[in-house]
Amino acid sequence: MDKTRVRPLLNEITQQIQASPSASATSAGPKISEAQKTSLAASFELLRINYGNQFNAAYPDVESSTAAMRLWLKNLADFPAELIVKATEQAIQHERYLPNLATLRGYCENAYQLYGLPEAHTAYVEACRAPQPKSEFNWSHPAVYFAGKATDWFFLGSESEKMVFPIFKRNYELLCERVIKGEALEVPVLQALPEEVSIPLTKKENLKHLSDMKKALDL
Repeated sequence: MDKTRVRPLLNEITQQIQASPSASATSAGPKISEAQKTSLAASFELLRINYGNQFNAAYPDVESSTAAMRLWLKNLADFPAELIVKATEQAIQHERYLPNLATLRGYCENAYQLYGLPEAHTAYVEACRAPQPKSEFNWSHPAVYFAGKATDWFFLGSESEKMVFPIFKRNYELLCERVIKGEALEVPVLQALPEEVSIPLTKKENLKHLSDMKKALDL
C-alpha cells in the first residue's frame, strides 16, 4: 500500500471509530473518551512512521486498521490518553518489530510505574481503605488522595463499587494525565494545634481589663 495513502486512511478510520456506538462503550467495558480515540490515532501514526513496511503489512486496508483500532481502544480504555502516547513512544524506542496490543499494554502498565502511579483499581481500593484523617495516610501517590477527595470520601465509602469506581477512575485518570505532563501533586499537611489556644476578648472585657490596669497603676 502506498504510504502517502496511510494518513488519509487513518483519518477515515478515526472518523469511523468516533461514529461507531461500539467504540464509545461496550457491555463489559468503560466509556472511551474522545481524548483516548485521538491518542490512539496518534499512536498508530507514530507506529506507521517508525515501522513502515511492517505496519503496512499488518494493516493493509481500512477494514483491518479499523478493526485493530477498535480492539486496541477497548483493551486500553483503562489508561489515560496521554499515557497511551507515552507508552507508544517507549515501545518505539525499545522494540525492533511492530508491537502488538499485548506489548503496548505492557508498556502502558510500565509507564504508570515510571511515574509512581498505581493502576486505577488498585488506587480505588487504596482510597476506600485509607483511614481518617486522609491527609495523614501514607499514600502510594498523591494522585490517589486527590482522586478520592474529588470523588467525595463519604460517597466513596458508602456506595457500591459499581456506582463509585467509574467516577473515581475518571477523576484519577485526569490527575494521572496532569502528573504525566509534569505537574507535582502534594497532599496538604495538617497544621498541629498550638498548646494554648487564645480566645479574643470581647469589647466589654477589653474595657474592664483596661480599667483594671489603670487602677493597678493608680491612674
